[in-house]
Amino acid sequence: MPDEIKLAHGGGGSLMNDLIRREILPLLGNNHLDALPDCARLDAPAHPLAFTTDSFVVDPLIFPGGDIGRLAVCGTVNDLAARGARPLALCLAIIAEEGLPLDTLRTILKSLAAAARHAHVHIVTGDTKVVPRHAAASLFLTTAGIGSLHDQLDFTANRIHPGDLLLINGHLADHGIAVMSARPDAAFLTDLTSDVAPLADLVNAVIDRCNSAVKCMKDPTRGGLAACLNELALNVGFVLDEQALPIKPTVRGACDMLGLDPLTVANEGKMLFVVAPDAAPDALDTLRRHPLGRDAAIIGRVDKRAGLVRLRTTLGAERIVDMPYGEQLPRIC
Repeated sequence: MPDEIKLAHGGGGSLMNDLIRREILPLLGNNHLDALPDCARLDAPAHPLAFTTDSFVVDPLIFPGGDIGRLAVCGTVNDLAARGARPLALCLAIIAEEGLPLDTLRTILKSLAAAARHAHVHIVTGDTKVVPRHAAASLFLTTAGIGSLHDQLDFTANRIHPGDLLLINGHLADHGIAVMSARPDAAFLTDLTSDVAPLADLVNAVIDRCNSAVKCMKDPTRGGLAACLNELALNVGFVLDEQALPIKPTVRGACDMLGLDPLTVANEGKMLFVVAPDAAPDALDTLRRHPLGRDAAIIGRVDKRAGLVRLRTTLGAERIVDMPYGEQLPRIC
């Protein structure tokens, strides 16, 4: 077996078969995947299904606190969780560039497998392609996920009403700054690590306790909290309390140096909850009892000024939080 990916690894022949059976199946194999079917057979649950897909192109592939493999599992599981779904199965497509070291691929697959175990979900089918050098920036991953939904609950933006409260399960912008710090041209050093984590257990704990008082959920990934709230501000507005926002001093310092707004920097282990005001204390208590929600906070409220996201500053003034124009930090998720 070569020590790096060759074009022949994607050609459908013996080298590709060796790659799958020697490198991928020992780490990701299960009753569904081991037979290498073109598609997986799944027993349909009695509840409605959620379905999502995502692609991951992070640079560098391995960063403080995570890597592209862990990111691929957690990102897809969290998209399901944002709709209130319990993840059932994932598929994985690998696009590797010729020359990728096999040791790097092994490290990422091990991490991906560990994240899937953590999220209680199997990789049930997939695909592998190899492209020529300089055609794919080392490694791209695409995942799709299926989850089981609650029968009577649908967590969508049209359920949000003025007076509802905004909760977040912890510190903002850790992921984007951690990835940025790992790049060779980074102008700063930090011990910050990415927050990348699967959130389905956390989300379902809040749903189990608060039920329909949870109005809507959304994970603030690319574009950060600013993009997340602007996407939800269709028929309502939001007011954030700057003093309540959980942002680490290290992150604030890095953002100041780089000219970034922490509200626009990506997260990969955070979930925004919009909750009825009388249920917010129970939701906050549930979040803080979970390892991934110890630093949870109530960060704002819903108001009637549709389409506007505002930040009430520590000085008592207000500023508009706009939708980011583009991606400030490329290839971070």
